[in-house]
Amino acid sequence: MKNFILGLAVLSTLVMKAQTQIIAHRGYWQTQPPTTENSIKSLENAQNLKIYGSEFDVRMTKDGVLVVNHDEHHNKLEISETNFKDLEKFKLSNGENFPTLKDYLKQGKKDKSLKLIVEIKPDKTKEKEDELTAKTIKMIKDMKLESQSEFISFSLNICKEIKKAEPKFIVQYLNGELSPEQIKKEGLDGLDYHYSIFDKNPTWISEAKALGLITNAWTVNDVAVYDKLKAQGIGFITTNIPDQLKKK
Repeated sequence: MKNFILGLAVLSTLVMKAQTQIIAHRGYWQTQPPTTENSIKSLENAQNLKIYGSEFDVRMTKDGVLVVNHDEHHNKLEISETNFKDLEKFKLSNGENFPTLKDYLKQGKKDKSLKLIVEIKPDKTKEKEDELTAKTIKMIKDMKLESQSEFISFSLNICKEIKKAEPKFIVQYLNGELSPEQIKKEGLDGLDYHYSIFDKNPTWISEAKALGLITNAWTVNDVAVYDKLKAQGIGFITTNIPDQLKKK
C-alpha cells in the first residue's frame, strides 16, 4: 500500500512538471489599478500570483549602469547614449523611479519561488553586448541569484557569451529562425519563440522535446492560442495575462 501511495505521489509530481508553466511578460502589470511593465510593482504582482517566473529586460546606460527597460529609449532619451543621472530624472508612468537592475533584483530576491527570466537586450556592437552580458552575470552572481535566474536574448552572440561564461546557466534564444536541431548545435538550452513561429513549424515543439530542449512561446494573450500550444505539449508560455492563463 505504501508503495502504491508513493507511486501515485511520483506520478502526480511528473504530471505537475509536465504541465505548461506560466511566465509573466515584463511582470504582471495589467492589474486593477494598472501599473506599468518592467516596474518593480509589476514584479511584486507576479510574485503574488505564484506562477513559474517573471520576464524583464536589461539594458546598459552610457556610463555603464544596468537598468530595466524594454524600449531603447526612456522619456525619448536613448538609454545607451545617456548617463543614468539624466535618465533617472524621469519616473515611470506609475510614479516609480526608473529601475536599476540592482533594485529590481532586490525585489526578485524576496520570493525565491519565482524564477527571474532575464532578457539581455541586443546592443550596437559585440563589444557592448559582451560588456552588458558580463556585468549582468556578475551582478546576479554577486547577489547570489544564480539558481533563481534564467536567460533569454534576441542576440545569438549574447546567448553564446552567457553559456561561455556560465555553462550551467539556462539560456534560450528568442529570434525564431533557428530550428531545434540548430539550437542544440549552438549549445543552448531552448527556444523561446513568438507563437506564430510554432504555428508555421508545427513539428518544432515535439522535435525540441525529443532533443531535451526547453520550449516557450511569447507573447500569448489569447486563450485559444494558449490551449493549442498546451495541447502540443509546450513547456512554457510568456503572457501579459498570467492571472487568466494560470486558471486554465
